[in-house]
Amino acid sequence: MLIDTHCHLDFPDFAEDLAGYVARAEAAGVKRMVTISTRVARFEAYRTIAERFPAVWCSVGTHPHNAHEELDVSAEQLAKLSEHPRCVAIGEAGLDYHYDKSPREAQAQGFRTHIAAARMTQLPLVIHARQADEDVIAILREEMAKGAFPAILHCFTAGPELARVGVELGLYVSFSGILTFKTSEDLRRIAAAVPLDRLLVETDAPYLAPVPFRGKQNQPAYVVETAKTLAEVRGMSLDEMAGVTTANARRCYWKMDHAAPVAQVA
Repeated sequence: MLIDTHCHLDFPDFAEDLAGYVARAEAAGVKRMVTISTRVARFEAYRTIAERFPAVWCSVGTHPHNAHEELDVSAEQLAKLSEHPRCVAIGEAGLDYHYDKSPREAQAQGFRTHIAAARMTQLPLVIHARQADEDVIAILREEMAKGAFPAILHCFTAGPELARVGVELGLYVSFSGILTFKTSEDLRRIAAAVPLDRLLVETDAPYLAPVPFRGKQNQPAYVVETAKTLAEVRGMSLDEMAGVTTANARRCYWKMDHAAPVAQVA
């Protein structure tokens, strides 16, 4: 069994055959998927998908690209929405200095708001960090000193220092299909150093399809390929790595094992 800890099943790429994508994932051994929020305003779409499929769960939050659009969303509002039984995480939120689609001040404000919600609920914060290692580290250290909160460094592509600090602060580190790329030697070295009990795998579908599907639309079923590469990096079998990452994901997304079944929610 594997868990795709981060995908975007609400995106138009999946609209024509969403049930098919979910079924193919389950057939590949991916028994749980978490569809991640990019806009709080779209929460109904995420929870509807999670209510429809027993294998799918969701989060609530604002992607840093959209931070300036939802600065009025409070930590209390995020916490309230996260009470939905199929919602298992806060985010994704964080800092993206590669595209800078939202002013950096807005990204930082949104990041801190989401951290506050994660602290309030003890649901994991899904962190987006791109080319902003120093500022992410600074905010994490400052905020963790105010009170602990669980979090995931999702689709990890940053440097070893952010990985080291993240682990030091108790965060999980999630690897996507980028880990399988020929040019990702440095990333594989980081993956080799992360403690086993902090490792997660994800697709970030529909983006970043792993080898041998690189260049095609990604889907949750393909998380198997990332898990294979991670297993090779750690000198383990795929079954062993699946067991490790699934146990980690269930511990991180603890609400999965405590929520009501889909039938009761619907």
